[in-house]
Amino acid sequence: MPQYTIRNIPDALDQELRERARRRGTSLNEAAIDALRRGLGITENVVEYGDLDDLIGTWKKDEAFEQALADQDTIDLDI
Repeated sequence: MPQYTIRNIPDALDQELRERARRRGTSLNEAAIDALRRGLGITENVVEYGDLDDLIGTWKKDEAFEQALADQDTIDLDI
């Protein structure tokens, strides 16, 4: 297998890699390889995120919807 030498690793990245390796009980090398795989999208296990990032910036103002929400805020005193 090829070997790489990576220089000038930022302190925050070094700390995070070392912390991940410690938490998982793996070597620093394994943590770095895992991070590279995930970053390149070639993980062995497919990771699906349950967030709503795809919806960011897609909201369109709809007057009928806004009115329906406002109607729900009114109190019906005749009940």
